[in-house]
Amino acid sequence: MPADKEARRIVLIAADVEQGFEDEFNQWYDYEHLPERAALPGFLSARRFVAESGEPKYLTMYEVENGEVLTSPAYSDVSPPSQWQTELTPHIQKVVRTVYREITHPVPPEKVKAATRPATQA
Repeated sequence: MPADKEARRIVLIAADVEQGFEDEFNQWYDYEHLPERAALPGFLSARRFVAESGEPKYLTMYEVENGEVLTSPAYSDVSPPSQWQTELTPHIQKVVRTVYREITHPVPPEKVKAATRPATQA
């Protein structure tokens, strides 16, 4: 596994949107916010999801090369928010932003243990 500061990060942002503003929110996210972030150096992927049930309704997932990407000058340069974002922000609710550090360890095939499960009856 890479050193801590070199480990990849996943940034998850979950949010709800005030009724009547969802179309505008989705247009802003799809045509401004997501492409702007995805184009930044160190961003590897950017994807959006909608909840099939539960809340918050919307989820965005960014994968970045390492933790330094989120403190880089390029990332800082996307502030202040655009006029569109400023107008829309009061209608975005229950925002939860969490950054996760990858902890996947490479395991050689000979070290992988097969799961032992009781046989099921058909």
